[in-house]
Amino acid sequence: MEQETMLKEILKALELHSNHMHTKMQEMENRLETRMEELENRLETKMQEMENGLEAKMQKMGNQLRTEMRQMVENLEEKMNERFNRLETKVDSLRIELSETQETVDFLSSKTLQHERKIRELYRQQ
Repeated sequence: MEQETMLKEILKALELHSNHMHTKMQEMENRLETRMEELENRLETKMQEMENGLEAKMQKMGNQLRTEMRQMVENLEEKMNERFNRLETKVDSLRIELSETQETVDFLSSKTLQHERKIRELYRQQ
């Protein structure tokens, strides 16, 4: 019987040790889960911060590109306006020259006609 009691005591000790190990393992599992959740949360936070930073940088670059494009368009419009103004000035001066040339031609034509009349008159008088 003493052997049986001893066996029961050993079994009880093993059971207590098993329960103790089970409790310890459960505590370790809980700590591990908690730690993993903390790491996951930190990782998600970091990823969100990186995403926000990238979005901000992309927005800034987009705004800079829009500004530069707007400036380029404005510069091109300014150059085109300047060149159109030069062309208008040249065309206006050509119009004036053409008008003056036409007046000169009209005057010379008129004088030529007058001289022809005089020549005809002189010819008739002979």
